[in-house]
Amino acid sequence: MFTGLIQALGTVRPLGGDRFSITCRNSSDAILQDLAAGDSVAVDGVCLTVTDVLPQGFVATASPETLRRTTVGQQFDRLVNLETALRVGSKLGGHFVMGHVDGVGCLQTVEQTATSWEMAFTAPDAIARYIVPKGSIAVNGVSLTIADWNPAINLFKVAVIPLSYAETNLQYLHIGDWVNLEGDILGKYVEKLIQSGGDRSVAAPDTVSPTFLAEHGYL
Repeated sequence: MFTGLIQALGTVRPLGGDRFSITCRNSSDAILQDLAAGDSVAVDGVCLTVTDVLPQGFVATASPETLRRTTVGQQFDRLVNLETALRVGSKLGGHFVMGHVDGVGCLQTVEQTATSWEMAFTAPDAIARYIVPKGSIAVNGVSLTIADWNPAINLFKVAVIPLSYAETNLQYLHIGDWVNLEGDILGKYVEKLIQSGGDRSVAAPDTVSPTFLAEHGYL
């Protein structure tokens, strides 16, 4: 489990098959402290297990499902966001991020304002059902708050503060770039609860909305 607060930037290099080496940009990055084989690291929001520790990074293996569902294994010339797993007792500054990507989205617009960078992404249907205005979403592993949502075209907007923009790879994205998206785990559990709850007279909705939740006592 992660928080969506990025600790370092790195680069990915293929080692053949399903193995990849991830190198931190700076040897002093906190992510390298106490890193050991078996640890979990979110690479652009994708939870990968460390198999070998390198002087300035680590080696990880990605499953076929991970390669199919995410950008891992597709973008080797760009910086990736890195975060180690949440430790018990640590501060939770973002939101609960599992590292289980729901799908890949696409950057549509970027606009710098006086206080932030406003970015708009399209989302696949697999994650669109969990998008709620003012709710949480992970974009390339970065915990962000949804500022606006247009369900007609599956497009959501986020406002990225200067600190998050400067310390993550969001600053290097271009229009048309693909990003890993993970919906809020709380929304998934609520959906499951509704679908398998005791009241069988309530049909499961195609999309869980604030209105539906309010009508059935969840808000």
